[in-house]
Amino acid sequence: MNNVLQRIKQVVDQQSDLPCIVSEGNSWSYGEMWENAARFAAYVTQQGIRKGDRIALVCDNSAYYVAAFYGTLLAGAVVVPMNTSSKIRDFNNWFEHCAARMAVVDFIPRELRKLLDTPAPTQLFAIDTDLKQPLTKQQQERICGTWSEVESCQPLANHATIAGSDLACIIYTSGTTGNPKGVMINHQNLSANISSILEVLPIRPGDAFLNVLPFYYSYGNSVLHSSICAGATLYLENSTMYPNRILEKLQTLEIAGFAGVPSTYALLMARGKVSEYNLSRLKFSLQAGGAMPTPLIQKVREQFGGELYVMYGQTEATARLTCLPPADLDQKLGSVGLPIPGVEIKIVHDDGRECMPGEIGEVLARGDNISPGYWHNPNATAATFQDGWLRTGDLGHKDQEGYLYLEGRRSDMIKSGANRISPLEIEEVISELPEIEEVAVAGHPDELLGQTVAAFVVIKPGHSLDHKALKRHCLENLASYKIPKSIHELQALPKTASGKVKKHLLIEELS
Repeated sequence: MNNVLQRIKQVVDQQSDLPCIVSEGNSWSYGEMWENAARFAAYVTQQGIRKGDRIALVCDNSAYYVAAFYGTLLAGAVVVPMNTSSKIRDFNNWFEHCAARMAVVDFIPRELRKLLDTPAPTQLFAIDTDLKQPLTKQQQERICGTWSEVESCQPLANHATIAGSDLACIIYTSGTTGNPKGVMINHQNLSANISSILEVLPIRPGDAFLNVLPFYYSYGNSVLHSSICAGATLYLENSTMYPNRILEKLQTLEIAGFAGVPSTYALLMARGKVSEYNLSRLKFSLQAGGAMPTPLIQKVREQFGGELYVMYGQTEATARLTCLPPADLDQKLGSVGLPIPGVEIKIVHDDGRECMPGEIGEVLARGDNISPGYWHNPNATAATFQDGWLRTGDLGHKDQEGYLYLEGRRSDMIKSGANRISPLEIEEVISELPEIEEVAVAGHPDELLGQTVAAFVVIKPGHSLDHKALKRHCLENLASYKIPKSIHELQALPKTASGKVKKHLLIEELS
């Protein structure tokens, strides 16, 4: 089945009355979610949206977001999820690049309100106009419609005919200036990756799943589709600011499944009172979005409850590429597992020769989940998608049994003298210290060596760090050229909305 809408409709037909999405102020059954999606499809069709047109989603996770996403697909249009923490110049650049006909927006963040004062050709559809500050007449004219108008529409009866090769969404990964990199995901990509993910995860109909990941992020987008196609109930929490609130929901809602990036788990372990909550109903947790240090993996397994699935993927792969199931964690700790069904992985040298087990090279991936390329960016497409393979830009190696181990991003590797150093190895060693909450390692420019190793650490509340002790610990576990030359204590690591550390900002602070 190469159409995600067909998959969802099957679930709706089987369990129309069961809860689908639960968020602040909204609880929709599967039938209600589908009906609202069909109403949104009818509304945008009446507004002149046609097959292939782009509709941007610039709003926080909500039941309305879900209805707008699937409603856009029902209308045959293309969803363009956008990072709500971006700036007005980013939005306008993306709107222009993808020629978005409409943007579904909530105007709560101040930056998003600036869209109302922007004379861009993209129409702005407001989920909610109940704002603290009244809109001017000119701002009101920028809004083409609101959700109350959607509710008055009859659900679209004749849905657009969708082929597997038809574009489903465009997800921007970078490029706010110059040539934006909008990853094209077609319906076959979505359906193939959902099928593969559901083959390796134990999520079942009726399971309660708590989501804290933004849907505009590939990982969050994957959680949304996988949960709904599995018939689970998706509970939404839009902030990790209060770790104990998340833990309380895990307990009181009897959550069966949870997903996070490494920083999500680091926050819960360091600043949440995990031991005070009963998480016995938690069947499984998912980790992706970057390498998680093995000490943190051990803590999560010991304190969090349920089984931990370590996963690896990229936006260009729709979402997931590999999975390390809980049964393999002890024997293969540090690995991101084996390719999920339908995915091939190989490791190659710079000259294209395939690496032998243990040899480090670039990770390449192939399968029906791999994007056809970047929207209107042929040069980036040609550089990343070659001969049917996705060049991930990640370095790694396989062991004798084919399990994948990542060594970091090619662009993150530290070149110090004649040595190439993986930041991941150093981060893992430093994270073993009990006073460390989070750590990031990056290369600092050096006139003599090219780069030296710089460590940036966040200390757990109530603890202090002995810098000499940290270096001694590193010297006991690492080669001398990998020892951090400088150590910098921070209140927090700068991160993207998806939880990945912005290492370039760390280095800029030292310049």
